Amino acid sequence: MVSYWDDQLRCQFANQPYLAWFNKAPEFMDGMPMRELLGERLFEINQPYLQGVLGGEPQCFERTLTKADGTLGHTLAHYVPDFRPDGTVAGFSVLISDVTTLKAAEGQVKLASTVFNNTVEGILVTDGNEVILSVNPAFTEITGYSAEEAIGRTPRLLKSRHHDEAFYAAMWRSLGETGRWQGELWNRRKGGELYLEWITIQYVSVFNDITAFRGKDDRLRHLAFHDALTDLPNRALLMDRLDQHLAKAERNRSSLAVLFLDLDGFKQVNDSLGHRIGDALLKEVAARLLAQVRPADTVARLGGDEFVVLLDNPASEEMVLQFADRILAAIQAPMALPACRAQVGASIGIARYPGDGVSPAELLQAADQAMYAAKTAGRNCRRCAR
Repeated sequence: MVSYWDDQLRCQFANQPYLAWFNKAPEFMDGMPMRELLGERLFEINQPYLQGVLGGEPQCFERTLTKADGTLGHTLAHYVPDFRPDGTVAGFSVLISDVTTLKAAEGQVKLASTVFNNTVEGILVTDGNEVILSVNPAFTEITGYSAEEAIGRTPRLLKSRHHDEAFYAAMWRSLGETGRWQGELWNRRKGGELYLEWITIQYVSVFNDITAFRGKDDRLRHLAFHDALTDLPNRALLMDRLDQHLAKAERNRSSLAVLFLDLDGFKQVNDSLGHRIGDALLKEVAARLLAQVRPADTVARLGGDEFVVLLDNPASEEMVLQFADRILAAIQAPMALPACRAQVGASIGIARYPGDGVSPAELLQAADQAMYAAKTAGRNCRRCAR
């Protein structure tokens, strides 16, 4: 559903799905005040988002609405400001996705999660390479291994060496032929104690026809994990990528570098030339960062003028420093923006695994502190966490 509203909150455009949702004819929607369309109660609830977008900030929120036919629908709404050449807000576009079906599926996932977390049987889930993705609390109670200790490893961490190779060969043959194996198995707890378990191992395939919803689902997933302005990974996706990189680095005994980058001089550009120019500058910075990295690396925007780069298994500390220098040079180069040119710099903080931290929070904090050290040192430079 798409519509456009001017800065007086009067409708200037609404597409057919938007009209159908509210059961309005085009001639009645033209110029209609938003307060009249939504009603007093819903209009007041939306006030913080309206004030935000009219102040120049994009908005994203979920809402439960009553349709014209009286049924309830769940929506994901985006308000995107439309700027005049002088930087003031002329109005805003509205993109609303009907996520009613997805919310119903979410409820089923929450129910399944409750069962997973509260069953008395230990459960572990692995990927196709047998790497543990998830364990429930009963697994921890039985084996002594916490979720943090188990995830990223394989079920072999429980192996007791009580069974010979022929036993495991028969188990895998059964799994290959029938997709299931059940029986008694001796395993070893974290403290070294042997225990006998009755175990069921199976491949489970649960499927549904999602052809009609695939497009919506992909778009919503993308919006949930990417920055609306630059289309870079956001904080949520960055933390997930950082978790994956750390798990791989631990398994392979490889390295990882985190570069925390904050622009120098961006506020002056944004305040003097307007948000439209500021947004264009941030997009250009994102493009320049992406041009410097490899496919295995990640560039993310945390918000404002803060960016993070994950370097996957850099060859050496010298390579990391050279990379940071290339970023500094790329960002400091003048930028041709709409109707003007601008120039900013960057302060970069560098943290490396495992020397500066072994968790996502530790590495980001170390890189953040190093970035502030670069600011203190005079800006437009890099500093390492140690």
